[in-house]
Amino acid sequence: MISNFFSKSKPIHYIVVSIMLLLVFVLSKFKILTNDIDLIIFFKQTAIFLVCLMSVFVFDFLVTRNSLAKNNSYHIVLYVLFFAILPPTILNSQILVANFFILLALRRLISLRSHKAIKKKLFDASFWIAIATLFYFWSSVFFILIFAALIVYAIVDVKNYIIPLVGIATVIVITASCFIILEIDVFKFASNLFGFSLDFSALNSKQIIIGSTILLSFGLWALFYYIKNIRSQMKSYRPSFKLVILIAILGIVIIALAPSKNGSEFIFLFAPLSIIMTNYLEVISEKWFRETLLWVIIVTPIAILLL
Repeated sequence: MISNFFSKSKPIHYIVVSIMLLLVFVLSKFKILTNDIDLIIFFKQTAIFLVCLMSVFVFDFLVTRNSLAKNNSYHIVLYVLFFAILPPTILNSQILVANFFILLALRRLISLRSHKAIKKKLFDASFWIAIATLFYFWSSVFFILIFAALIVYAIVDVKNYIIPLVGIATVIVITASCFIILEIDVFKFASNLFGFSLDFSALNSKQIIIGSTILLSFGLWALFYYIKNIRSQMKSYRPSFKLVILIAILGIVIIALAPSKNGSEFIFLFAPLSIIMTNYLEVISEKWFRETLLWVIIVTPIAILLL
C-alpha cells in the first residue's frame, strides 16, 4: 500500500520521488521536444530538471526542519504528483527557477520561529524573493510574507523592518550593474517585467480544469482539518502553520494576476497545499480512505492523458 510505504520517512523515498519527477519531466517535455535534440538543448533541459529536483529537496528541508509535518514522506510525494497533475508547470523554465528561489526564501522566513540570526534570515529571504522577481515578476507578492512573518513571530525591533528593503536594494544594484556592463537596456527590461491579466479563458482546457479542480478541491477540504489541527500544535509552532495558509493565499493571488495564464502559475500553490494535505493525511484514521486519496491523485494525470 502506497500510504504505508510513505508513512515513515526513509532514504529510499528520495530515490523513488526523484525517479517519479524524472518520469513526469520527460513525459511533459516529450511533446515540445519533437525536433532533434542537440547537446545544448540536452544540457539546458538537464539544468532545468536539476532545478526541479533541488526544489523538492529544499521543500523537504523546509518541512522537516520546521516540523510542519510528522516523520513521513507524504509532502514530497504530493509535491511531485502535483507536477504530474499540472504538467504546464514543468514547461515554464522561468517560473520553475522563480519557485526555487521562493522556496529558499520560505525556508529562511519560517525558521524565524527560533528568533536566532533574525537579521541574516530577513536579508536572505528578501534577497531570494527579489531574485525570483527577476524571473517572474509576481513572485514579488511574497514580500508580503516577510512582514507577516515579523508580525506572527512577534519580532518588534523596528530595524528588522528595514532589512528587507536592504535585501531588495542589493539585488537591484547588482542587477543594474550587470546590465550596464552587458549593455542591456535596464528600463526596457523593467517595463517588460510588469503585466497582469484577469482573463481566465486561457485556462479553459480539459487538462488544466480537471487538474486544478482536483488540486483545489482536495486542498480546500484538507484546509478545514488543517485549521482545526493548528490548535493541537505546540504554541511556538502555531505561527509557522498560520504562515502556510498565507503562502497558499498569496499563491492564489499570483494565479489571479498572472499576465499569461497557462497553468504554470499554479506552481506557487504546490508547497503550501502539500503541507496542508499532508497534515490531513496524518489525521485520517481510516487507512482505506487515505489510500484512496493518494490513488486518486496518482491516477488523475493518467486519466487526463487518456481524455
